[in-house]
Amino acid sequence: MPGLIPENVLEDILSRINIVDLIAEYIPLKRAGRNFRALCPFHHEKTPSFMVSPDRQIFHCFGCGESGNAFKFLMRHERLEFPEAVEMLAKKAGITLPEAPKENSYSLNLSQQLYKINELTAQFYEKVLHSPEGATAKKYLLNRNLSEETIKSFHLGFAPDRWDSLINFLRGKNISLGLMEKAGLVLPKDNGGFYDRFRNRVIFPIRDAKSRYLAFGGRILSENKQQAKYMNSPETPVYVKGRHLYGMDLAKDAIRENDFVVVVEGYLDFIMPYQHGLKNIVASLGTALTEDQVRLIKRFTQNVVMVYDADDAGQMATLRTLDLFIEEGMEVKIVSLPEGLDPDSFVRKNGIEGFLMRIKLAANLFDYKLSNLKSRHNIKEIEGKAKVSSEMLLTINRFKNAVSKSEYVKKLAEELSVREEPLWEELGKFKLRQPRVEMKHLNIKEKRAVNPTEKLLIKLMLEEDELARRICQELEPADFQDEGVARLVSLIFNFLEQGKVIEPYKLANFLDDKESLQFICESAFDSEVSEENKERVVSDCIKVLKNKRVILRRQRLQEEIRIAEKLGDEEKLNTLRDEFCNLIKTPRA
Repeated sequence: MPGLIPENVLEDILSRINIVDLIAEYIPLKRAGRNFRALCPFHHEKTPSFMVSPDRQIFHCFGCGESGNAFKFLMRHERLEFPEAVEMLAKKAGITLPEAPKENSYSLNLSQQLYKINELTAQFYEKVLHSPEGATAKKYLLNRNLSEETIKSFHLGFAPDRWDSLINFLRGKNISLGLMEKAGLVLPKDNGGFYDRFRNRVIFPIRDAKSRYLAFGGRILSENKQQAKYMNSPETPVYVKGRHLYGMDLAKDAIRENDFVVVVEGYLDFIMPYQHGLKNIVASLGTALTEDQVRLIKRFTQNVVMVYDADDAGQMATLRTLDLFIEEGMEVKIVSLPEGLDPDSFVRKNGIEGFLMRIKLAANLFDYKLSNLKSRHNIKEIEGKAKVSSEMLLTINRFKNAVSKSEYVKKLAEELSVREEPLWEELGKFKLRQPRVEMKHLNIKEKRAVNPTEKLLIKLMLEEDELARRICQELEPADFQDEGVARLVSLIFNFLEQGKVIEPYKLANFLDDKESLQFICESAFDSEVSEENKERVVSDCIKVLKNKRVILRRQRLQEEIRIAEKLGDEEKLNTLRDEFCNLIKTPRA
């Protein structure tokens, strides 16, 4: 069993959590007989192959093989360690976890240590901001029209203009310089030692969707061309920039409630609209959205409004992002702000009402991209028509719906004043590029060829404890030739010996081997054997394995006899021959 959490506590948590309700919080499920079906959240697919069983309390994807119980789903979907998944579900189930023994308090994994260090750092910077040393930074934020309440809500802070203020603070908390460096909070000196990464900057703590402190962004107080306006934490074991969205922990409930999200770029671009009442908003941390960020958004809504500056870099970043949304089947609209304004300055100048009106009038993705391309290329010329059509057809080709494709081709032909036939001809030349995320997540290995008899016996043991007890009396784990299946059988037999009910979702807690977990979950979804045939099927399968055991033992004895003859070991040879003769006399099962 993973970790130090008592087995009975794990079972208690799982008994109070309905895996269907849990997974439905992340992806839409549709009834499929006794089970539920969905598009797999772990790889890109067009045909649903992700199954959830309310009876077995497990999930399995027949496309990529991801399988498990509620703990495994959270670990995979939220990128959690096992103890973190247990803690999250325990809270949901209203169960208080037992405290870990003090002697194990230093055995926290690296991720947990870094979360704690970042939280302490955020508290330090926040305290400095509200001290006399942070008066200038506090005045800067207030002058940017941030309220006292907002400053506190976002735990904004200030890094003092000293080389070792944070180092000294964290040392006082018995945190090593090595861990500070792993958290990206300090930098090494050329002549040895370390110094604070952030100095004389307003600090924006970055948290994940579960409000854990991941990293920091720092802004200079005055415009200084010799310094970068923003400095951000480097990537660390807990922080990969392209996997998170600033403000998601605060916005996720409002996103679900409104069923759409507004995406902006920077910290203040997020904070200013949020302060004025737009709660379903997140920031992409200053970069074009990544596949991971798109998937994070998709957990809460299918509808996105992207707001970008009018500068060239911002618009090009948007264009590169659009296809990611299409591939995920999401609806996207785009807002372009007047030149020289970002969401922060626009709201301060025009008020939140003007910003909300822009969002309401946002252009759909096709119109936005076409307008952008037409501003770059002269569509009155052949070369311009060709360039625009090539870019637009790449996007049109991403749509899964044939009707949508047809309508967009028709619209493109009208906009470019060309016939539809050449566009369809060009469209036919494209091969839909599979998104990189599929290659990253869909790592399908060739399935091991498990003996059908062994697989059927596993399924029957999962269905009825009485059948499992009978199989346990007549067979041993060694009778199963597949090593993974033999280990699984041994686990099931241990359950029986301890008087436990055999349930796939309980067995999953003991399976660290991904292939065994996949095997047991897939078996649970196989067609059931009819009640009238179960006894006969079990008897036949046991006979097959017993006979196979005898055949294999004969083969091994023959090989051992050959070796003994070669070595001239008469004593061993006689023993082996006697065993072989007795084995031959053994009647077939």
